[in-house]
Amino acid sequence: DHDRPGSNLSFSGVPAFVKDDTDVRGLPSGHGSLAFPARAARNDGPAARQFLGQGFVALGKTRLPEFGLSATTEYATLPPVRNPWNREHSAGGSSGGSAALVASGAVPIAHGSDGGGSIRIPAAVTGLVGLKATRRRLLDRPGARQAPVNLISEGVLTRSVRDTAHYLAAAERFQADPRLAPAGLVEGPGERRLRIGVIEQDVFERPVHPECAAVLGSAADVLAGQGHEMIEARLGIDARSTEDFKLYWAFGAAGMCGVLAASHGLRFSYGRLEPFTRGLVRYVGRRAARLVAAIRRLRREGERYEAQFTNVDVLLSPVLAHPAPLLGELGAGQPFADLFAKLTDYVTFTPINNVSGGPAIALPHGMMAAGLPGSVQLAARRGGERTLLRLAYELEAASPFPRITDGES
Repeated sequence: DHDRPGSNLSFSGVPAFVKDDTDVRGLPSGHGSLAFPARAARNDGPAARQFLGQGFVALGKTRLPEFGLSATTEYATLPPVRNPWNREHSAGGSSGGSAALVASGAVPIAHGSDGGGSIRIPAAVTGLVGLKATRRRLLDRPGARQAPVNLISEGVLTRSVRDTAHYLAAAERFQADPRLAPAGLVEGPGERRLRIGVIEQDVFERPVHPECAAVLGSAADVLAGQGHEMIEARLGIDARSTEDFKLYWAFGAAGMCGVLAASHGLRFSYGRLEPFTRGLVRYVGRRAARLVAAIRRLRREGERYEAQFTNVDVLLSPVLAHPAPLLGELGAGQPFADLFAKLTDYVTFTPINNVSGGPAIALPHGMMAAGLPGSVQLAARRGGERTLLRLAYELEAASPFPRITDGES
């Protein structure tokens, strides 16, 4: 791994895994799918170059739901990825394999990617730190920047704010985007007291699960006790954007199928796709006439998102609307429409940062029932990673993150 061009070896010798939607030289890229035979990549993809350029020793690839399309890493015919805190529950998705390995202690850090919460969701349910960076802060996968709306950001899952902050700084040294002010290395809390908008309801103004609400209230109390000003806030996006995002997500599924079918020819089997993937392809096919208008509206959500920070510095919200589900609750063995509705309600807080390009971080906080960790999300205006990381250090110090070993006898 040390012979990769641009290597700065900030994490020299640290064992890690790469999510299996990212090409790593010499390793197969399966994208969580049985629809085609996975082939060994000839070269590292851009995200892998930036990640492995820090000196990590790649131990292999991690599992994800097919094409990263779900918020749980479950399949129709394969075993699921289980949550190390409670093996009967989901480890989240789509970076569920990475989260399970880091949370269980197998490795201290693993690569992930986030197209609608796919770093933050598994981080939330497995007690990890998961940063979704500002759009273009880190290198993207091939073709991402040519997409009508670039949703996907690359990143890592870790067990501490320190490790996430050091990775971001190292990745930025590897290759930074000149249009963004450097985030640099953040090594501790900031001194400035902030105005923090607390979001308790989803985009449809529905309350979240009582356990998620209690975790959010606890985090707000901790930050208020540190001298920050807490302000009631709303998730400032058009409720219609939820339907637009669903349609664009389905469009991405159809596009991925098309790319892989073209690449693998007769070796690509549509019939072996996951039922949820096939459902997404049918979903966009029936609504194709609405797609252009949906994309136009999604592109305008960036301005709406930035306007939320006119009177506040940071937004504090749940990551998810309810605790990690039991395996099967979001599984493939149910009608597509029911599953899509459940997923939409579950992840209502995360997609806006993918659509807008703004940064957000999931942080462990407190415990919930069934031995599961709690989590909250902090979000800032585009380019605001330094603000988020400083506040994250402060929350971690004032209320240490739960550890998976805390419940052991």
